[in-house]
Amino acid sequence: MTVSGDPKVVIVGAGPAGIRAAELLVSAGIRPVVVDEGMKAGGQIYRRPPEGFTRSAEQLYGSEAGKALALHDLFDRMVACREVEYYPQSSAMALAANVLHVLTPAGRREFAYDRLILATGATDRLVPLPGWQAPGVYSLGAMQIALKAQGVALGRRIVLAGSGPLLTLVAAQLLKAGANVAAVLDTSSVRNQILAIPGMMARPVLVLRGLAMRMKLGRLYRAGVTLRDIVSDESGPMAVRWRDAGGSDHHTECDTVGIGWHLRAETQLAGLAQCRFGYDPAWAQWLPQADRMGRSGDGVYLAGDGLRILGADGAEVAGRLAASACLADMGLPSPDPTRDLRRLARYERFARAIARAFPWPASMVRSIPDETTVCRCEGISAGDLRQSVDHGGGEANRVKSLARVGMGRCQGRFCQLASAELIAERAGTSVSDVGRLREQAPVRPLPIGAWIDEAL
Repeated sequence: MTVSGDPKVVIVGAGPAGIRAAELLVSAGIRPVVVDEGMKAGGQIYRRPPEGFTRSAEQLYGSEAGKALALHDLFDRMVACREVEYYPQSSAMALAANVLHVLTPAGRREFAYDRLILATGATDRLVPLPGWQAPGVYSLGAMQIALKAQGVALGRRIVLAGSGPLLTLVAAQLLKAGANVAAVLDTSSVRNQILAIPGMMARPVLVLRGLAMRMKLGRLYRAGVTLRDIVSDESGPMAVRWRDAGGSDHHTECDTVGIGWHLRAETQLAGLAQCRFGYDPAWAQWLPQADRMGRSGDGVYLAGDGLRILGADGAEVAGRLAASACLADMGLPSPDPTRDLRRLARYERFARAIARAFPWPASMVRSIPDETTVCRCEGISAGDLRQSVDHGGGEANRVKSLARVGMGRCQGRFCQLASAELIAERAGTSVSDVGRLREQAPVRPLPIGAWIDEAL
């Protein structure tokens, strides 16, 4: 049954949030358009391997295998029944005047919409260490994707560094796959982690699961470290130099390094949709603003880690809430959100505790040497940024115009947060006063020929 008037709803992202949003819309008789960059639905957390891949779901997703398979099967059934209009391997590039511009394998497409649900997820949050631009230095997420999607452990002797649950998870997954992990270096102190335990007990099963993985790491895991640099030659990393919590210096040999400090929300499309933003000091990043249901502007709804970094379970709940708000705003019957709102509040308590346990290492970022590359796309150093602040002041977009930081392929995804710390330190102001870089379309690199109207 199709709802009268055929409302046009577009969902960007087919991870846990996008899938649950699509499920609720379909149950109301709406056939949404779902646009996703992946080859198959599932998102980063439940990324599916290529056809013919022999590793089992239990090997790929561990204790989350049941959830992953359930979401995969649900979405595949909706596609098979033509209940959703699905565009995989497709990137949303721009939006304006209620039209989403998408690059698909068949070329450029435009999707007009009445309502837009952005379930864009998150990416790795990185610190620009001296030497991080060397080949063979990956984000933790990239290492996990290689393991899940291709069954490949990147490197013969691996050092993992950063902070957050993903650091422990990737280390445990690599060890289970038989990889040689030389060290797991956490910039968060044991004290920070212990003090956050009461808040983390909002989800005690996850805490116990994390502790079990940490125990398996044994002496490989070191907390409270200060990372000095990555020593490399033209072929890649040779060692990581670091200082332990007691002040002793170490030199750990390796040929591959994985780094990451939890996650940063993917917000480019939300910015183009004119969503409001606010600086969240707990997560040390700018996040889009929305009500408890995910409403964030006229006909725009946000769900998942692109709004609040709550993990896969929180993303599923947020996807349902955003779709429920969408239905209610269209005057259609929608489910009672009370239970989901309670669950969301519990997930948020846990997430806030995680942010306290594994904080963004602002002081380490601010102290990096001038010669350290901050923007890998444009080759901009910390010294270049500091000089630009001296010449033009401490506002993010002003520094961007002078130094070109954030103008490259990633459009600030990897350098914006660290740049803001450096600008704030040099200007003697707060990171929130530095502001955020303005979004520009297209939000991904694209071939010019694919975007030119053939009629021209």
